[in-house]
Amino acid sequence: MREYLLTLCITAAVTYLLTGPVRKFAIVAGAMPEIRARDVHREPTPRLGGIAMFFGLCAGLLVADHLTNLSEVFEKSNEPRALLSGAALIWLIGVLDDKFEIDALIKLGGQMIAAGVMVVQGLTILWIPLPGVGTVALTQWQGTLLTVALVVITINAVNFVDGLDGLAAGMVCIAAAAFFMYAYRIWYSYGIEAAAPASLFAAILMGMCLGFLPHNMHPARIFMGDSGSMLIGLVLAAGAISVTGQVDPDLMNLFSGSERNSVHQMVPVYIPLVMPLTIIAIPAADLILAIVRRTWKGQSPFAADRGHLHHRLLEIGHSHSRAVLIMYFFSALIAFGALAYSVNAASMWIVLSVVFLSAIGLVLLLLPRFTPRAPRWAEGFVPPRYRRRRAAVMASEEETAAPADEDEERVPVGVGVNGATAIGSRTRTR
Repeated sequence: MREYLLTLCITAAVTYLLTGPVRKFAIVAGAMPEIRARDVHREPTPRLGGIAMFFGLCAGLLVADHLTNLSEVFEKSNEPRALLSGAALIWLIGVLDDKFEIDALIKLGGQMIAAGVMVVQGLTILWIPLPGVGTVALTQWQGTLLTVALVVITINAVNFVDGLDGLAAGMVCIAAAAFFMYAYRIWYSYGIEAAAPASLFAAILMGMCLGFLPHNMHPARIFMGDSGSMLIGLVLAAGAISVTGQVDPDLMNLFSGSERNSVHQMVPVYIPLVMPLTIIAIPAADLILAIVRRTWKGQSPFAADRGHLHHRLLEIGHSHSRAVLIMYFFSALIAFGALAYSVNAASMWIVLSVVFLSAIGLVLLLLPRFTPRAPRWAEGFVPPRYRRRRAAVMASEEETAAPADEDEERVPVGVGVNGATAIGSRTRTR
C-alpha cells in the first residue's frame, strides 16, 4: 500500500507542478478558443491541461517501475507498456484537437486505433463471467471487439461529462478510488497477482486527477481539454479491462459447488467489473441521453449542445459549485455503493443506506425549486439566500416608484451675456 501511495503522490505532484507552465504554453500557443454557445464560462480559458496529466502518468509509471513490489508488475505483465502506448496515441490526438479542432470522426478513429494498440500488446478481455453459465472464454475477435467498444464508450462518456470546472476530474477520481479499493482487495485478500496492474492504473489515475483539480476548480484557470478527458477515460477503461478480462474467477474460491453455481452466486461481486459503466454510470447515462437526444432532432451524435446533465442542473437554479458537488455526490454513491454491495451482498444495511442517501441526493437535486423561506420576523437571523424573495419584492417596488428619468442629469444649456447661467436646461443620458 505504501508503494501505491508513493506512486499516487508523485503523479499528483508532477501533474500539479507542470500545470502552471502548461497554462502559459497554451496561452502562447493560442489554445484558447472563443466562448461558444454551449459553454458556461465567461472568459476564454486555455486548454491543453492534458499535457501535464500525461507527464504525470509517465512519472507515475516510471516511479512504480523502480519500486520493489510494483516493479514485478512490469516484469510479469506487458499491460503497463500497453497502457502507455495507447495513452500516448490518444493524448496526441487530443492535443491536436485542443489546438486545431479536428473532426469528430477522426477522433473516433483515433480512439479505436489506440484501443487496438493496447489489444495488440496484450491488454484485452480474455473471458467474462456470466450468471447461470459460468466463465465464458472469448475468441480473439470477440475479445478485441469488446475491448475496443469498452474503451471507446468510456472515453466518450468522460469526454461528454467534461462541461463544468472540475467536474470530469473529480468524478473520474471518485471512480478511480472505488476501483482501486476493489482491485486492491482482489490482489491483497485473495493473492491474485493479475489484479496488480489494475490497482496501479487506478492509483496513477487518482494522482493525475488530484494534481490537476486545484487548477481546474471553479473558476478554472485551465481546462484539461480533449487531451486530458480522453486520456483519463482511456486509463479508467484500461484498469477495468485489466481486472475484468484478466482475473480468472475460478481463482477466487469464494463458494463451493459447481463452477456454474459459483459464478451465479458471485454476480454481486462482479458488478463493478463486468462492465465499468457501473463506476461511471452518470457519464454513461449522459452519453446515452445525448446520443438519443441529438439523433431524435436529426443532428449528428457528436454535435455539441447544452442538454447535458450538468447544464440541466444549472438551468433549474443550481450554482456552478453546487452542480459539481451534486454530480460528485451521485458518482460516489453509485461507485462506493456498488463496491460495498460487492463485498457483502447479504447485508441489508447497505441497501438501506444507499436508499437513504439517494433520498438525500434527491432533496439536494430539487433544492432550488423548494428553497425554504424564513418568516419576515426571522429574516435578520438567516443567510441572505433565504430572504431573497423579500429583497426581490422590495427592489421591484423601488424600481416602480423611481422616476423614469433617474438616469439622466441636467446640465446648463448656455451662459448669458454677463456670465450668468441661462434659464432652462437640457438632459444628457449617462
